[in-house]
Amino acid sequence: MSVKSRMAMGCAILVTTASLAACGETSPVQQAEVSVNEGSSPMRLTIAIPQVGDIPDKGNEIEQLIEKYTHTKLDFQWIPNAAYTDKINVIIASNEMPKLLRAESTPTIIGAIQTGLFWELGPFLKDYKNLSAQNTQYYENVSVNGKIFGIPNFREMGRAAFIYRKDWMDNLGLQQPKSIDEWYEVLKALTLNDPDRNGKNDTFGMVLYKKYNEGQASLFTRMGVSLGAPNKWSIEKGSFVPEFMSKEYNEMLKLFRRLYSEKLINQDFAVFDLSEAEKLYDSGRVGIRVAVAQNAKSQQDRLSKTDPKSIVDVEPMRGVQGIRVAGETGNNGFYVIPKSSVKTEEEVRKVLTFLDQMMDPPMATLLLRGIENKHYVKSGDKTEYLNFTAFQREVKPYRDNLPQIEGYHVAELKDTLLGEKSQKIAENNFQYLVPNPALNLWSQTYSEHGKNLEQIIWDAQTKFIMGKIDEAGWKAEIEKWMQAGGSRIMEEYKADYNKLENKPYN
Repeated sequence: MSVKSRMAMGCAILVTTASLAACGETSPVQQAEVSVNEGSSPMRLTIAIPQVGDIPDKGNEIEQLIEKYTHTKLDFQWIPNAAYTDKINVIIASNEMPKLLRAESTPTIIGAIQTGLFWELGPFLKDYKNLSAQNTQYYENVSVNGKIFGIPNFREMGRAAFIYRKDWMDNLGLQQPKSIDEWYEVLKALTLNDPDRNGKNDTFGMVLYKKYNEGQASLFTRMGVSLGAPNKWSIEKGSFVPEFMSKEYNEMLKLFRRLYSEKLINQDFAVFDLSEAEKLYDSGRVGIRVAVAQNAKSQQDRLSKTDPKSIVDVEPMRGVQGIRVAGETGNNGFYVIPKSSVKTEEEVRKVLTFLDQMMDPPMATLLLRGIENKHYVKSGDKTEYLNFTAFQREVKPYRDNLPQIEGYHVAELKDTLLGEKSQKIAENNFQYLVPNPALNLWSQTYSEHGKNLEQIIWDAQTKFIMGKIDEAGWKAEIEKWMQAGGSRIMEEYKADYNKLENKPYN
């Protein structure tokens, strides 16, 4: 899985019988009552995390249950998500840091790690049964210079899936496309052949929005990998080569140029917001999307309000080589412990104990299901949401920002057949991941100029799709990227890789 095969955590993979037995047998409140160390004062713990939606009320029931179980006094610093990166940069510059900081792999954070502002956590992990029980790939994906400084905010690593209108595909006798030619034929049919049988020319096979090629959720990366392209980078003859230089990726780029020229995708994609694309999907205008597998259920839920007879289904990403899934980071950020606010190893261990406890059965159940008979109920050996709206409002802010993994120390969720299928696909995708070999390599050039260099390529792709430049113009843009610093990034990734591996790549 990893290009850094020599990295090791020295972790004991422990899930004790006692901890498993606790799952589902005691409520979070009951378990909390027996977990508190009555002989000591609660640890005061400040945590900086992103705010999405409304800020939970201070001292709410969820927060109280967490505090009681972990014997802490929590002070959450909720920072608006849109301003989070900028605010974290200010916090680091001022050196007025909380005890736990949810960080991301930005140049500022990597630079702070390299200058020694945060504790190295790898040597401690073996002492924490839940943290050490997770796949080492999660930790390798957030490592810096081959060392672990953060605890991942765990997420599935292979979330991409093929989500489609099964009723439309059945109406036209279509199957999931697995090659460039098949993608063209399917998207053309779903656009022109009246798949919804309403007698109108009002559908698209797929729509793009303006950030279609950005980040780990890039449509082009997810779709390209399924068709045989690398995941962001490949290693060829000892050199690091970006995905957009691969044959498979460029064939896909030509496909979208053809789709655009024949008006088989939305002509305004370059300025089209994701929110507007979602409206088209929800109104029953689009047949296929490449997205997080679990989005299939929510897509069906929303679409059913518009068209009760609609049928949404989901499948793994497949190409001529079989299932191939772009490996993602496996986290929604990671938690670092600043040395300026946590002074001693003893205190580091207390903070890690808090994170480890969040994955104990009572806390995993609280974060992923809520409170029994308020947010969920037991249904045999499974759980079922009782009030999902209340869960989203009261529990989700904590679920999204504290360590947990669906399926670990929590009873399976009873769901619709589509919901259960989506979850299984996301879990099974792990065995089909295509990793990004440059995921946690360091490049000074990328740190300083990476976003500008990416913008050169993103803009060039859009111009090529829209026919504003031809193949020669596209190659000229790649050369522009190389001259502006791209070639240095390639060299720096190679050097950092060789340094970590302690040997050149052959």
